[in-house]
Amino acid sequence: MKDVGKLYEEYFQTVYKYLYVLSGSADLSEDLTQETFYQAVKSYKDFRGDCKVSVWLCQIAKHLWYKEAKRRNLYKPEPLEEIMDTLASGEETEKVMLEREEKKILYERIEKLEEKTREVMQLRLSGDLSFREIGEILGRTENWARVTFYRGKQKIMEVETNEK
Repeated sequence: MKDVGKLYEEYFQTVYKYLYVLSGSADLSEDLTQETFYQAVKSYKDFRGDCKVSVWLCQIAKHLWYKEAKRRNLYKPEPLEEIMDTLASGEETEKVMLEREEKKILYERIEKLEEKTREVMQLRLSGDLSFREIGEILGRTENWARVTFYRGKQKIMEVETNEK
């Protein structure tokens, strides 16, 4: 196994970004990232090398996130701090509220997609990751991530069209 410090240094950002996209909380992402590396060190002997280390770490992180989300009954609310900053910035309240409502509807639609499509959509939209990075995190190709995102977008647009 690589030196734990080097492993942490090399993959911290990837794991943290992934968890931040899932949780929307910097503090929780930090805690779960620490726990991810702790679990990885504990179970490194079980790592068979079937996938990249980054994929393995993100799988551990995802498992920890789902476990924590279930325990806390979490849904990804917009942080109060962000709402207050936006309102304090002088933007029109009505415009801000409409944008927030549109975002909420979009994320509700994303939540209804199948798991892999949902992950790709969240990583792309919230995590601002490239398709290459998404493919690496999920253990797939860049092209798979691109196609999955496109299909997810089409499904969301289909739902929107049917609602009109």
